[in-house]
Amino acid sequence: MRTVVVFGAGVGLGAAVARRFGAAGYRVALVARDETRLGALVLELAADGIEAAAFPADLTRTAEIPGLIGRIRERFGRIDVIEYAPITTDLFVRATDLDVATAQHYVDLYLLTPVAIVREVLPEMLERGDGGILVGQGVSAVRPMPNLSGLGPAMAAARNYILSLNGEIAASGVYAGVLHIAAMIRGSAGHQIATSGKLSVGVDFSKIPVVEPADLAETLWTMLTKRDRPEDVVPAAA
Repeated sequence: MRTVVVFGAGVGLGAAVARRFGAAGYRVALVARDETRLGALVLELAADGIEAAAFPADLTRTAEIPGLIGRIRERFGRIDVIEYAPITTDLFVRATDLDVATAQHYVDLYLLTPVAIVREVLPEMLERGDGGILVGQGVSAVRPMPNLSGLGPAMAAARNYILSLNGEIAASGVYAGVLHIAAMIRGSAGHQIATSGKLSVGVDFSKIPVVEPADLAETLWTMLTKRDRPEDVVPAAA
């Protein structure tokens, strides 16, 4: 049986990806910091007949990735697809306020840890001649916007990496793709924070569209199975 690893398995996109791949027969490894939330999601998936296991981890600790991947392999034996879409609770930083320590945090989470994961899983995918590396991130990676920096520069670097990677490995049967999300994901932690009224970053969140996590999961599934594009933006620009 095939295995998908969902990095950043939260209540929005991560849970939806787990359900979409699980419905297609994949076993699911769930990775995030919140052990209680992961345990609840494992039970929810089990109720739907999906085999899943939780692997609590802090994805900013890049040096711990080899050990994490090792534990997942011990449990499932193989890794066929990874989906990487973590989110932080401190969503936005103005470019004028961005400092080195904050930038390093985002670089660790959105660039260096994905690179470390790929280094661990890519050899087995190339050996089999099949596999998938999926990244979900904010649209500020491709559309820089005032008041919405912080994550954007690190995500832009990740985009460069994933697109370059796909160009190198696609002919070997392994796909790498990135989905840029130009909306808030309904029910996600980010959506809850953005609509709480507690953020003051010069952005009118009521004007930002809201997308369903299941629709995003379906887009990622289509990108992986059709392999007709290495990146996409949802919703599409008008």
